[in-house]
Amino acid sequence: MRGMTSIYDTGLDRNPANHVPLTPMTFLARAAAVHPDRPAIIEGALTQSWRETDARCRRLASALLAPGRKGRPHLR
Repeated sequence: MRGMTSIYDTGLDRNPANHVPLTPMTFLARAAAVHPDRPAIIEGALTQSWRETDARCRRLASALLAPGRKGRPHLR
């Protein structure tokens, strides 16, 4: 089949319907939106959903950026 083009190789340029570039934060938000109750973390007896993981990461980020926080000012 050398030299032939498959129908699956044509018309697949990146567009909003088939390609979304993800940063770590957008990946987390998307995973929480698409699979909110599926396991994101399984560590021993702990199982945490994507919704819970997203919420926990956002709380951590807010705490790190909180006004009056001492130390590590380069996080702003």
